[in-house]
Amino acid sequence: MLAAVQISKSFVGVPALSNVDVEVRPSEVVGLIGENGAGKSTLMRVLAGTHRPDSGSLTLDAKPLRLRNARDAAVHGIGMVFQEQSLLLNLSVAENVYFGQEAQFARFGIVNWRRMNLAARRQLEKIGVDIDVTTRTSELTFAARQMVELAKALTLEESTQRQLVILLDEPTSMLGQADIETLFARVRALKARASFVFVSHRLEEVLKISDRVYVMKDGRVVAEHAADAVTAPRLHEIMVGRGLQSEYYKEMKQESPGAEVLLETSNLGVARIFRNVDLKLHAGEVVGIAGVVGSGREEVTRCVGGFLPQTNGMLSVAGVPTRIVSPGQAVKAGIGYVPRERRVEGLVMFLSIAINITLANLDCVMSHGVIDYRRERNLAVDWIRRLRIKAPSPDIACRNLSGGNQQKVVLARWMNAGSRILVLDHPTRGLDVGAKEEVYELVRELSAQGKGILLISDTLEETIGLAHTVLVMRDGEITARFDASRGRKPDQVELLRHMV
Repeated sequence: MLAAVQISKSFVGVPALSNVDVEVRPSEVVGLIGENGAGKSTLMRVLAGTHRPDSGSLTLDAKPLRLRNARDAAVHGIGMVFQEQSLLLNLSVAENVYFGQEAQFARFGIVNWRRMNLAARRQLEKIGVDIDVTTRTSELTFAARQMVELAKALTLEESTQRQLVILLDEPTSMLGQADIETLFARVRALKARASFVFVSHRLEEVLKISDRVYVMKDGRVVAEHAADAVTAPRLHEIMVGRGLQSEYYKEMKQESPGAEVLLETSNLGVARIFRNVDLKLHAGEVVGIAGVVGSGREEVTRCVGGFLPQTNGMLSVAGVPTRIVSPGQAVKAGIGYVPRERRVEGLVMFLSIAINITLANLDCVMSHGVIDYRRERNLAVDWIRRLRIKAPSPDIACRNLSGGNQQKVVLARWMNAGSRILVLDHPTRGLDVGAKEEVYELVRELSAQGKGILLISDTLEETIGLAHTVLVMRDGEITARFDASRGRKPDQVELLRHMV
């Protein structure tokens, strides 16, 4: 139905796609996997019309297809659901579903909101979702907004007589398991009227929902398999060139923490969010905080990072009582914060790698009150080498890096700033298995250097695997503590008893 033929695309002289061939057949789900930087997102944007290929061609129903922009793609029934979501949170659900298509509901320049709301309700009914279409989108959960994104893509049926192609770019990266199952149920129900291209780093999910799977590496398609004829370990091996290591979380490198207490809290709280949080973080220790959404764990880390000022209790850094009311104060106290939304909070995407690395410690590159750009560049070259950041130059803007390499730049910033305490807020979110392994290796190296790490993660398995100590939170309070030292890791079921 839709085919990419010998597609190539480069950015600033760096090849992103090289002679890629991919095809989508009627009423199927095509999985697309690969390491960060493999070219998946670039290919999706070529199919969606937001990138033009340097060479190669697209065909639709065996006829040549030339896409100048996303509107051209929409006219031909090709829509995209973005990982970061494209909804405007200050608008209603109905306004988002028909954003850019309001003219069909307007007469003499006045929009008939009743007609738009009814039409939006019909789109949501297609996917079996009951959401008040007059609700402001900011009031919805992330999972509900994902359903609105899907309904928005389905409006393309009104402008074409052909079956749709819906591109799903990491749609599950921020969803819980129940929400993932709901999304998959919707996709299966819609296969009669649409085909899907599904991008995800979670190999088990790809195999569960897909009919066929393409594997990309270094901008090329290196394998194609029927989903029922390949295993997740085999896909991992094709992606990264080696098998999935049994020592995935580098537990054998987990050393005992030191005696020095880098961070301590007593009865720490933020009114109406969390309370009575007592924790100690020693030098070389990884303290993982487990809990469901709304348990308060994210808010605890943001409080330590200075984004959410405490209202109760005590916090001390290296034995010195400290009241952190801003991120700037946290940085001065030696606390580095690696946020889950690295593109929004972690990096200045249009600035270079070198500038992003030195942002938290400009003193190291200052000379007589002026930034020494040669020193800054040399320093960045050293961090690129030490953290194995894949980039042709320290002058490349961070927006041109893969997710895994962007995360390394954020870590390099805090290591360069000399932070002894690191708050890692979902550090592997959106990363492929190979990039995750590299982050795990870095966590062990930082721990061995005596850094204290406060960790919250996407999975219990990751939290347990990396931590020395696991704290469990529920309803804003710590409900249990577990020793997770090497060889004594707690069972996930034990943690779950105290989480729900």
